[in-house]
Amino acid sequence: MAGGLKEVRERIGSVQNTMQITSAMKMVSAAKLRRAQDAITRMRPYADKIQSILANVSATLDSSEGVFSQQREVKVALVICITSDRGLCGAFNNFSIKLTTTAINQYEAKGVKTLVLPLGKKAVEAFAKEDGRLPEGFEPTAIFANLNFDTSSEIGDFAMQGFVDGKWDSVEIAYSKFKNAAVQIPTNESFLPILPSDGEHVEESNQTDYIFEPNREEIVEKILPNALKIQLYKALLDSHAAEHGARMTAMHSATENAGELLSELKISYNKARQAAITTEILEIVAGSEALGG
Repeated sequence: MAGGLKEVRERIGSVQNTMQITSAMKMVSAAKLRRAQDAITRMRPYADKIQSILANVSATLDSSEGVFSQQREVKVALVICITSDRGLCGAFNNFSIKLTTTAINQYEAKGVKTLVLPLGKKAVEAFAKEDGRLPEGFEPTAIFANLNFDTSSEIGDFAMQGFVDGKWDSVEIAYSKFKNAAVQIPTNESFLPILPSDGEHVEESNQTDYIFEPNREEIVEKILPNALKIQLYKALLDSHAAEHGARMTAMHSATENAGELLSELKISYNKARQAAITTEILEIVAGSEALGG
């Protein structure tokens, strides 16, 4: 019985240590979530408006002007898969990986070669092991170690230049969109080519005839690429906030589960201890009666 009590005590200590770790991770994620949520909340209205203007302006350009609007036969597709660098965040990483895998299967069922540009260590681990899956010239980078517009722009430049050079004919982004701390929305978003707005589903205020200042050429050369980079940066900020929300929720659940397990172990320990004490008392009484007899 003593051996059993020792084993239960060790389990109680182990669960208490785990509970302290998960509780600390929850608080760290909550602090990081506030900053990440502020960043995406400030960025999203601007990025959504830029995306609307981008689609409308692109619809006014012909194929010679709008290099990012060229819709050609898709022979090679690129999927940008955004995950986190670390785990312990529930199904967060699986959402993006599953979306990417589904896109690969759909493209390859049509005979389209599919490349994956992984952003985040978990995406790299999932797809780098497949021969020929990563685009040539791409070196995986720890983008979330220093997430800013400059590092995001380098990825955007790589994806856009490959599209212009004809290395791939379409680009889409698979990531988790942040809604709140408990909800992340798996999202598959078209990046290139820029698709014109569907007039039936666009508000009248967005159906605008634009005056190009200074001229169309400079708009195409500078404004459209920057707008595309903002779209990618917004997706990265969304994913970053969603990651911390998912991790905070996962660690909250883990802490609660550890608390429940701890209560059960303490009850088991007390029952075993009471049984051991009762057995010892019975042995003492029996020994005393035997001596008295």
